[in-house]
Amino acid sequence: MNQDALLSLLQQVQSGALTPQRAVAQLKLQPFEDLGYANVDHHRALRQGMPEVIYGSGKTTEQIAGILQSMADAGSKDIIVSRLAPEAAEVLGRSFVMEYHAIPKMAIVNHDTAKPQTGAIVLASGGTSDMPVCEEAALTAEVLGSKVIRLYDVGVAGLHRLLSRMDVLSKARVVIAVAGMEGALASVVGGLVSCPVIAVPTSVGYGANFRGLSSLLAMLNSCASGVAVMNIDNGFGAGLLAHRINQMEGIG
Repeated sequence: MNQDALLSLLQQVQSGALTPQRAVAQLKLQPFEDLGYANVDHHRALRQGMPEVIYGSGKTTEQIAGILQSMADAGSKDIIVSRLAPEAAEVLGRSFVMEYHAIPKMAIVNHDTAKPQTGAIVLASGGTSDMPVCEEAALTAEVLGSKVIRLYDVGVAGLHRLLSRMDVLSKARVVIAVAGMEGALASVVGGLVSCPVIAVPTSVGYGANFRGLSSLLAMLNSCASGVAVMNIDNGFGAGLLAHRINQMEGIG
Protein backbone atom coordinates (compact mmCIF):
# COMPACT_ATOMS: atom_id res chain seq x y z
CA MET A 1 0.00 0.00 0.00
CA ASN A 2 1.46 3.38 -0.98
CA GLN A 3 1.49 6.41 1.30
CA ASP A 4 -1.53 8.11 -0.32
CA ALA A 5 -3.68 5.01 -0.02
CA LEU A 6 -2.69 4.54 3.61
CA LEU A 7 -3.48 8.16 4.39
CA SER A 8 -6.90 7.79 2.76
CA LEU A 9 -7.61 4.71 4.86
CA LEU A 10 -6.65 6.52 8.07
CA GLN A 11 -8.88 9.46 7.15
CA GLN A 12 -11.83 7.14 6.64
CA VAL A 13 -11.28 5.64 10.09
CA GLN A 14 -11.02 9.09 11.69
CA SER A 15 -14.21 10.29 10.00
CA GLY A 16 -16.13 7.22 11.07
CA ALA A 17 -16.71 6.04 7.51
CA LEU A 18 -14.66 2.93 8.22
CA THR A 19 -14.27 0.96 11.44
CA PRO A 20 -10.75 0.11 12.67
CA GLN A 21 -11.58 -3.59 12.28
CA ARG A 22 -12.60 -3.10 8.66
CA ALA A 23 -9.46 -1.06 7.99
CA VAL A 24 -7.28 -3.88 9.33
CA ALA A 25 -9.18 -6.36 7.15
CA GLN A 26 -8.45 -4.22 4.09
CA LEU A 27 -4.77 -3.97 5.02
CA LYS A 28 -4.54 -7.75 5.17
CA LEU A 29 -5.71 -8.02 1.58
CA GLN A 30 -3.52 -5.33 0.05
CA PRO A 31 -1.65 -6.11 -3.17
CA PHE A 32 1.79 -7.66 -3.31
CA GLU A 33 4.81 -6.10 -5.01
CA ASP A 34 5.50 -7.55 -8.44
CA LEU A 35 9.24 -7.81 -9.12
CA GLY A 36 8.75 -9.70 -12.37
CA TYR A 37 10.27 -12.92 -11.02
CA ALA A 38 8.56 -12.79 -7.60
CA ASN A 39 5.43 -11.35 -6.00
CA VAL A 40 6.52 -10.10 -2.60
CA ASP A 41 3.75 -10.30 0.01
CA HIS A 42 4.43 -7.33 2.29
CA HIS A 43 1.30 -7.87 4.38
CA ARG A 44 1.98 -11.46 5.38
CA ALA A 45 3.26 -10.37 8.77
CA LEU A 46 -0.03 -8.60 9.40
CA ARG A 47 -2.03 -11.70 8.43
CA GLN A 48 0.16 -14.43 9.90
CA GLY A 49 2.43 -12.77 12.43
CA MET A 50 5.67 -13.18 10.49
CA PRO A 51 7.08 -11.88 7.20
CA GLU A 52 7.32 -13.96 4.07
CA VAL A 53 10.03 -16.63 4.24
CA ILE A 54 12.37 -16.88 1.26
CA TYR A 55 13.14 -20.41 0.10
CA GLY A 56 16.67 -20.01 -1.19
CA SER A 57 17.13 -23.25 -3.10
CA GLY A 58 16.55 -22.81 -6.84
CA LYS A 59 16.74 -19.01 -6.74
CA THR A 60 19.67 -17.01 -8.05
CA THR A 61 21.62 -14.78 -5.69
CA GLU A 62 20.33 -11.76 -7.59
CA GLN A 63 16.71 -12.87 -7.18
CA ILE A 64 17.14 -13.40 -3.44
CA ALA A 65 18.82 -10.00 -3.13
CA GLY A 66 15.95 -8.32 -4.95
CA ILE A 67 13.35 -9.92 -2.69
CA LEU A 68 15.35 -9.06 0.42
CA GLN A 69 15.75 -5.45 -0.67
CA SER A 70 12.03 -5.14 -1.32
CA MET A 71 11.21 -6.54 2.13
CA ALA A 72 13.86 -4.46 3.86
CA ASP A 73 12.57 -1.29 2.19
CA ALA A 74 9.12 -2.13 3.55
CA GLY A 75 10.55 -2.37 7.07
CA SER A 76 10.50 -6.15 7.52
CA LYS A 77 12.46 -7.61 10.44
CA ASP A 78 13.56 -11.18 11.12
CA ILE A 79 13.50 -12.23 7.47
CA ILE A 80 14.31 -15.93 7.12
CA VAL A 81 16.07 -17.28 4.05
CA SER A 82 16.02 -21.07 4.19
CA ARG A 83 18.17 -23.56 2.27
CA LEU A 84 20.66 -20.85 1.31
CA ALA A 85 23.95 -22.00 -0.18
CA PRO A 86 27.10 -20.74 1.61
CA GLU A 87 28.36 -19.08 -1.57
CA ALA A 88 25.16 -17.07 -1.94
CA ALA A 89 25.20 -16.19 1.76
CA GLU A 90 28.70 -14.77 1.43
CA VAL A 91 27.61 -12.48 -1.40
CA LEU A 92 24.37 -11.39 0.28
CA GLY A 93 26.17 -10.70 3.54
CA ARG A 94 27.98 -7.80 1.88
CA SER A 95 24.72 -5.93 1.28
CA PHE A 96 22.47 -6.91 4.18
CA VAL A 97 22.66 -7.17 7.96
CA MET A 98 22.59 -10.95 8.03
CA GLU A 99 23.30 -13.88 10.33
CA TYR A 100 24.17 -17.10 8.52
CA HIS A 101 23.88 -20.51 10.17
CA ALA A 102 25.90 -23.03 8.20
CA ILE A 103 24.46 -26.28 9.57
CA PRO A 104 20.83 -25.66 8.48
CA LYS A 105 21.92 -23.32 5.66
CA MET A 106 19.63 -20.62 7.02
CA ALA A 107 20.06 -16.85 7.02
CA ILE A 108 18.28 -14.31 9.21
CA VAL A 109 18.21 -10.75 7.87
CA ASN A 110 17.52 -7.70 10.07
CA HIS A 111 17.28 -9.91 13.14
CA ASP A 112 15.54 -8.29 16.11
CA THR A 113 17.77 -9.62 18.88
CA ALA A 114 15.77 -7.77 21.55
CA LYS A 115 12.69 -9.91 20.97
CA PRO A 116 11.98 -11.94 24.14
CA GLN A 117 11.78 -15.73 23.92
CA THR A 118 8.91 -17.28 25.85
CA GLY A 119 7.37 -20.65 26.64
CA ALA A 120 9.19 -23.94 26.22
CA ILE A 121 9.66 -25.94 23.05
CA VAL A 122 11.79 -29.06 23.45
CA LEU A 123 13.54 -30.33 20.34
CA ALA A 124 14.71 -33.96 20.47
CA SER A 125 16.78 -35.57 17.72
CA GLY A 126 17.45 -39.20 16.99
CA GLY A 127 21.06 -38.55 16.03
CA THR A 128 23.64 -35.89 15.31
CA SER A 129 23.13 -36.36 11.56
CA ASP A 130 19.63 -34.91 11.98
CA MET A 131 21.03 -31.54 13.10
CA PRO A 132 20.47 -29.62 9.84
CA VAL A 133 16.73 -30.24 10.07
CA CYS A 134 16.75 -29.73 13.85
CA GLU A 135 18.49 -26.38 13.63
CA GLU A 136 16.14 -25.20 10.89
CA ALA A 137 13.24 -25.92 13.23
CA ALA A 138 14.88 -24.49 16.34
CA LEU A 139 16.07 -21.27 14.71
CA THR A 140 12.68 -20.68 13.10
CA ALA A 141 10.93 -20.93 16.46
CA GLU A 142 13.54 -18.79 18.19
CA VAL A 143 13.37 -16.03 15.58
CA LEU A 144 9.60 -15.93 16.03
CA GLY A 145 9.96 -15.55 19.81
CA SER A 146 9.85 -19.03 21.35
CA LYS A 147 12.35 -20.52 23.77
CA VAL A 148 13.84 -23.78 22.47
CA ILE A 149 15.65 -26.44 24.51
CA ARG A 150 17.72 -28.82 22.38
CA LEU A 151 18.17 -32.51 23.23
CA TYR A 152 20.49 -33.88 20.57
CA ASP A 153 21.33 -37.53 19.92
CA VAL A 154 18.72 -39.12 22.21
CA GLY A 155 17.48 -41.77 19.76
CA VAL A 156 15.98 -45.15 20.59
CA ALA A 157 19.27 -47.01 20.07
CA GLY A 158 20.17 -45.72 23.53
CA LEU A 159 16.81 -45.08 25.16
CA HIS A 160 18.35 -44.26 28.54
CA ARG A 161 19.65 -41.00 27.02
CA LEU A 162 16.10 -39.80 26.39
CA LEU A 163 14.73 -41.08 29.70
CA SER A 164 17.43 -39.21 31.60
CA ARG A 165 15.93 -35.94 30.33
CA MET A 166 12.35 -36.53 31.44
CA ASP A 167 12.60 -33.49 33.71
CA VAL A 168 13.00 -31.33 30.61
CA LEU A 169 10.42 -33.16 28.50
CA SER A 170 7.77 -32.95 31.22
CA LYS A 171 7.92 -29.13 31.22
CA ALA A 172 7.56 -28.72 27.46
CA ARG A 173 4.55 -27.00 25.93
CA VAL A 174 5.28 -28.82 22.67
CA VAL A 175 7.98 -31.28 21.57
CA ILE A 176 9.55 -31.53 18.12
CA ALA A 177 10.87 -35.07 17.54
CA VAL A 178 13.29 -35.29 14.61
CA ALA A 179 14.55 -38.65 13.38
CA GLY A 180 15.58 -40.60 10.33
CA MET A 181 16.22 -44.34 9.97
CA GLU A 182 13.02 -46.02 11.22
CA GLY A 183 11.70 -42.84 12.86
CA ALA A 184 10.78 -44.53 16.14
CA LEU A 185 11.68 -41.54 18.32
CA ALA A 186 8.38 -39.77 17.69
CA SER A 187 6.31 -42.70 18.99
CA VAL A 188 8.47 -43.06 22.08
CA VAL A 189 8.27 -39.34 22.89
CA GLY A 190 4.54 -39.36 22.18
CA GLY A 191 4.09 -42.06 24.81
CA LEU A 192 6.02 -40.12 27.45
CA VAL A 193 4.60 -36.58 27.36
CA SER A 194 1.17 -34.94 27.73
CA CYS A 195 1.85 -32.05 25.33
CA PRO A 196 1.54 -32.06 21.51
CA VAL A 197 4.37 -33.76 19.60
CA ILE A 198 5.45 -32.65 16.12
CA ALA A 199 7.28 -35.46 14.33
CA VAL A 200 9.75 -34.62 11.58
CA PRO A 201 11.11 -37.48 9.47
CA THR A 202 14.53 -36.90 7.94
CA SER A 203 16.23 -38.36 4.91
CA VAL A 204 19.04 -39.70 7.11
CA GLY A 205 19.55 -43.45 6.75
CA TYR A 206 20.71 -46.30 4.56
CA GLY A 207 19.13 -47.54 1.33
CA ALA A 208 15.90 -49.02 2.72
CA ASN A 209 15.26 -45.68 4.36
CA PHE A 210 14.18 -44.52 0.88
CA ARG A 211 15.38 -40.95 1.55
CA GLY A 212 13.09 -40.51 4.53
CA LEU A 213 10.03 -42.39 3.31
CA SER A 214 10.40 -45.19 5.86
CA SER A 215 10.59 -42.74 8.79
CA LEU A 216 7.68 -40.73 7.36
CA LEU A 217 5.44 -43.80 7.16
CA ALA A 218 6.50 -44.96 10.63
CA MET A 219 5.61 -41.59 12.13
CA LEU A 220 2.28 -41.47 10.29
CA ASN A 221 1.50 -44.90 11.74
CA SER A 222 2.57 -44.00 15.27
CA CYS A 223 0.55 -45.77 17.95
CA ALA A 224 1.13 -42.86 20.35
CA SER A 225 -1.67 -40.30 20.58
CA GLY A 226 -1.16 -36.61 19.98
CA VAL A 227 1.55 -36.90 17.33
CA ALA A 228 1.36 -34.71 14.20
CA VAL A 229 3.73 -35.35 11.29
CA MET A 230 5.51 -32.90 9.02
CA ASN A 231 6.93 -33.64 5.58
CA ILE A 232 10.41 -35.13 5.15
CA ASP A 233 13.18 -32.72 6.27
CA ASN A 234 10.65 -29.91 6.87
CA GLY A 235 12.30 -28.30 9.88
CA PHE A 236 10.92 -24.87 9.04
CA GLY A 237 7.32 -26.10 9.06
CA ALA A 238 7.86 -27.83 12.40
CA GLY A 239 9.42 -24.74 13.97
CA LEU A 240 6.59 -22.50 12.82
CA LEU A 241 3.86 -24.86 14.03
CA ALA A 242 5.62 -25.44 17.36
CA HIS A 243 5.87 -21.68 17.88
CA ARG A 244 2.16 -21.20 17.27
CA ILE A 245 1.29 -23.96 19.73
CA ASN A 246 3.77 -22.59 22.25
CA GLN A 247 2.20 -19.12 22.10
CA MET A 248 -1.35 -20.34 22.63
CA GLU A 249 -2.99 -19.37 25.91
CA GLY A 250 -3.84 -22.16 28.32
CA ILE A 251 -1.14 -24.57 27.11
CA GLY A 252 1.21 -26.09 29.64
